[in-house]
Amino acid sequence: MKEKKNELISGMIYEIRGQKVMLDRDLANLYDVELRALNQSVKRNIERFPSDFMFKLTQNEWDFLRSQNVIAKVNTSKMRFLPYVFTEQGVAMLSGVINSKWAIEVNIEIMRAFVQLRRYVLLQGGTSEQIAELRKLLMLYIEKNDKRVNDIIIALNNLIEKPKETKRIGFTVD
Repeated sequence: MKEKKNELISGMIYEIRGQKVMLDRDLANLYDVELRALNQSVKRNIERFPSDFMFKLTQNEWDFLRSQNVIAKVNTSKMRFLPYVFTEQGVAMLSGVINSKWAIEVNIEIMRAFVQLRRYVLLQGGTSEQIAELRKLLMLYIEKNDKRVNDIIIALNNLIEKPKETKRIGFTVD
């Protein structure tokens, strides 16, 4: 049962502006509160929600999500406002703003879904050997195809290996 909840919640986590976020309406549904009530609670405690915890979607971002069928089609004729999205930290902050036993339980499940998603992403990353192999292949490609980029990389590697010695200016005390 918990895995099903986790899958349901994970399906409500989207990537926008390079961050994993959840829509205000999805959170309202999960917390079993009206969207209006959730947004009012947030506005009353706005100092708890800086821009890296919560932000409003642009029209383009909202249209993109809807066009990709990432989210269920919402009757946009009734929508007067673009949705807010909450990052993982913003969702955690919501637990203090929406103070009900159900909200706390749901919030715990949401945090678990974020953690599970993060673990999945980390496990999908390549090993250091794979990364080193990709680096070698990239360097071979650059050497064969673009001398200018290769020259830049060589110069950068020289700077990293042997920082340029600077002359001392001023008096020295013995």
